[in-house]
Amino acid sequence: MKRFLDLELSELGVGTYLGEPDSTTSEGYRSVIEKAVDYRINVVDTAIVYRYMKSERDIGRVLGTLPREKLIISTKGGYVPYDIDSGVDPKDYFYENFVSTGILKLEEMTPQGHCLSVGFISWCLEKSLSNMNTSYVDVYFLHNPEEQLNFFSRDLFNRRIRECFAYLEEQVRRGRVKYYGLATWSGFRTSPNSRQYLNLSELFSIAKEVGGNDHHFRFIQLPYNLGMTEAYTLKNQEVEGQVLSTIEACQRLGLYVYTSASIYQGRVLGRVPQVLKNQLGVDSDVLASLQFVLSTPGVGTALVGMSKLQHLQENAKILKVQRLDESQFQSLFK
Repeated sequence: MKRFLDLELSELGVGTYLGEPDSTTSEGYRSVIEKAVDYRINVVDTAIVYRYMKSERDIGRVLGTLPREKLIISTKGGYVPYDIDSGVDPKDYFYENFVSTGILKLEEMTPQGHCLSVGFISWCLEKSLSNMNTSYVDVYFLHNPEEQLNFFSRDLFNRRIRECFAYLEEQVRRGRVKYYGLATWSGFRTSPNSRQYLNLSELFSIAKEVGGNDHHFRFIQLPYNLGMTEAYTLKNQEVEGQVLSTIEACQRLGLYVYTSASIYQGRVLGRVPQVLKNQLGVDSDVLASLQFVLSTPGVGTALVGMSKLQHLQENAKILKVQRLDESQFQSLFK
């Protein structure tokens, strides 16, 4: 387990992104989350758009049988969601819930259905809490905020981030959110010259402006695995005059890192050379990817999509494997 602030988080976390919005997948996720606690896996990550709100509701079902404090739950808002259980046509749902109510202005939304207005994020948080049958989330992520930078200026982006951070600080004061952060895909893995680039020090400064030194912007989420190593290898952040990778910058700033796509969404299978597995001290491709991620200095929790008990049992084997020390880890890159 990893101690961070007042939380104790497991090295492995259950991701709930993949799968059809059907009862079989839902039963699988519920069984995995319930059983994960036996392995001392307590981190569960979701988003309001995952499986059209089914994933959040599956977590809510589990919370009907488990004490709330047993789980560290994170969810996300940013993309316009659809409620598959509503029975309403998706287009009608969009207009009835967001456009006609004024919650969402079309000019604030990207063509991919992404929005960072406070009114919209507020709606998403309310709905997520209701879906999951909980009064609070441990971590609330703004979902792929770099999406905005493809269509809006950086000044406008920073203003929206500032407004969202101020709103989330208020939710912390109300006890509905413990911490907040950014869940990204490309923003932290790209060059500072890229349009979608996210400047961690700049974002951290915005958090301090709205929340003071005791602000609650303390988490980020980004892809990191054997095939996508930029979070650790690309020196694209500057903190106090020093150029660092995103993971290194998080260590310096006091941010906890969730990795997504930790086993490359299964694409590591059959691709890990035996010599690398030997170096990592494991005997399977999946465990090699997890060992690589979890041995990386600065990584907190590796999220893995798990809707089947056999996947949980296989992935949980990594919890009994000793991590590489820093010199052993660095030798992997030589």
